[in-house]
This record gives sequence, C-alpha cells and structure tokens, in this order.
Amino acid sequence: MRFSLYILLLTMLFGCGKKTFKTDQVQLKPLKAKIDPAHFESIIDGKKTHLYVLRNKNGIEITFTNYGQRLVSLMVPDQNGKFEDIVLGFNTLEDYKNPKAKYIGAIIGRSANRIANGEFTVHQNKYTLTVNNGKNHSHGGNNGYNNQVWDAVQLASNQIEFSRLSPDGEEGYPGNLQVTTKYTLTNSNELIIDYSATTDKSTIVNLTNHSFFNLSGEGNGNVNDHILMINANNYTPLNADQIPIGEITSVQGSPFDFRVPKAIGQDLHQQNQQLTIASGYDQNYVLNNSPKNKNGLVFAAKITQPKNGRTLEIYTNEPGLQFYESNYFDGSLIGKSGKAYLYRGAFCLESQHFPDAPNQGNFTKTTLEPGQTYHSTCVYTFGILSK
Repeated sequence: MRFSLYILLLTMLFGCGKKTFKTDQVQLKPLKAKIDPAHFESIIDGKKTHLYVLRNKNGIEITFTNYGQRLVSLMVPDQNGKFEDIVLGFNTLEDYKNPKAKYIGAIIGRSANRIANGEFTVHQNKYTLTVNNGKNHSHGGNNGYNNQVWDAVQLASNQIEFSRLSPDGEEGYPGNLQVTTKYTLTNSNELIIDYSATTDKSTIVNLTNHSFFNLSGEGNGNVNDHILMINANNYTPLNADQIPIGEITSVQGSPFDFRVPKAIGQDLHQQNQQLTIASGYDQNYVLNNSPKNKNGLVFAAKITQPKNGRTLEIYTNEPGLQFYESNYFDGSLIGKSGKAYLYRGAFCLESQHFPDAPNQGNFTKTTLEPGQTYHSTCVYTFGILSK
C-alpha cells in the first residue's frame, strides 16, 4: 500500500507517459531560414497548424509544419561554413495548397507511388482506390497524408513526433491505421525518419518522404551537375502509364547505372524508352543488400555538389529507392528565397517499397496484418567534402 502511494506521488510530481518539450523553448532562438512561423499558424479541417523547429549542436536547423508533415526548410553549411536552405518549400501554408506544390516536402501515404488502375486485392478482397493519376492511384489519392493535419509532439529540441489515425475507407484503403512518424536530428548531422503503423484490418502500407533537394540551395539552378551514386544493380522498368511491368532489370549499360558516381545530367541525352516515358529520371531502384551501417540499414545513395562540397547520404531498411528529378517544374512556382523553381531544379531520393507492389507477384508485398507493426526507417546524412 505504501509503495503504491509512493509511485502515485512520484507520478503526480514528475508526470508519466511521453515526455514533451515546449516548442517555445526552440522558437525563442531566431530562425536561420527566412520564414515567418506566423505564416504557418492556421486552422485546417478544425485542427491547428504550426511551424516546428529542430536543431543540433552543429547549427543545422530543420523546420516542419504539421500540415502534411512537410519538411519546410533545412539549413546546412558548405565547405566555407555558409549555411543555405537545401530543400524546396514555401513561405506560407497557403502556398502549399497549390496543386503543383502538393507533395513538396510532405509525407506520402497510405501508399507511395502508383497503383495500377487504383485496385488491389488482399486475401481475396478487392479494394478500389481514388484514381488521381490518369487511370491510376498515386501517392495516397486526392486527400492523402500530404493533405492531412497531424498531431505533433515536440519531444526535444532535436526531435518531433507526428501521429494520426487514418480511418477505415479513407481514399478506399481498408482498416483503421494508426500512423506515427518520428524525426530525429542527431549531432552526427543525421535526420532519422522512423515510420510505424498498426491496423485493425488487413491493408497495405508504404510510406515515404517527398522532399525535393538542391545542394546548391533551393532555387539555385538545376541539379544536373550534382554527382550521384546509387547502390543498386537493378531497377524496375515502366510501361507507358509509369506502372512497373513486373520485371527487375540490370542497370548495366543503361543511363540508369549510377553504381559509379556520375553527374545526374551525364546520360540524360541518351535515346532511351524509359527516359522518354518518365520525361527523364523517375525510376525505382532495387537496392543491393549491402553494405550496411552499424544499425543494419543499407547504404542506398550518395549525392555531392562538387562546387560547394555539400553531400547527402541515404540509408534505409526499405528495398527500393525512387530517384526523381523535377522533370515537370516550369518556373511557375516561387520558393522561399523568391526564386523560381526550374525544370530539373531539384531531386528526390525516396526510400520505399516498389511501385504497384500489391499487384506485382515478384515484388515484396506491402501488406500489414492486425497484430503486426509496420516499421520503416530512412536516414539522410548531411556532410561536407574535405578541401
């Protein structure tokens, strides 16, 4: 009895459950990024939106909004210690509602990438999803996770957690899916993204982050001079609707071979049907199983900006990596710095399961069952080349 009373008193004094961190403690320090947090204060679908900040001891600063879990800004140094914002984004919440900007920086779900004809079957049960990409379903539908306001808890000055219950039937997906994403900025200059989810009905899940990067700084020209290496011997070719044909094909002798680092733009001039279908690079790579880091995550890719020395490495437990260069930007979007976002002015490296996996017999499935926990990790590591 006395022990129980003692525990009760400790709980009252120190609290219990998840430790929270007051956002104001971070916001007191001026932002490096040229954005005003007030422009992210709003109410969408009855829920409040805010801007949140992560920092580490090396001066790296990352901001998020809970509207779509968007990564709004990411300030990192170059070889000379100059900090620049290396992700595309906007100064106000309203800017993100532009249809051309709907995925920039956002979480993508319940299932990333395309699903053929907006249909899939789980345990003989056929489901029909919202069709929003020609005759196909893409990136979670018209009201995917990028268009939702997430509950946010700032756990520390370098860590934030977003969560949401995705209801049964949302965009056609079965099951009530409880989703949690935790972002941690380490003093080793890693942004660790940990996704987890549970369901009460058999469903499919494939989550990713859709940040657009330019290591020269957002809005500073195209990224064709960036040097890219992808740790993949194979990729998944597409049909005319950009749906995988179900084959796993060697990159050998093709413009998709990035096993040896090369400039993104080096082979874009080649006559290649797959480049024509995607209007450039927008392919899923089948990642090799090694090497792995100390946490068992596979090294997926490294990209370098040779002029300023900034580097970005990606590690993941996912089998695939979507490499996309912004082939459809036309200069009509104006970013945080007031500069136009140009054709091929950014790249995405999205860790995920393969596109249309539920309908492809030889692709790793994305099915999640009740009692199981979906877990996916992507680590973006920011570095600088030695002079």
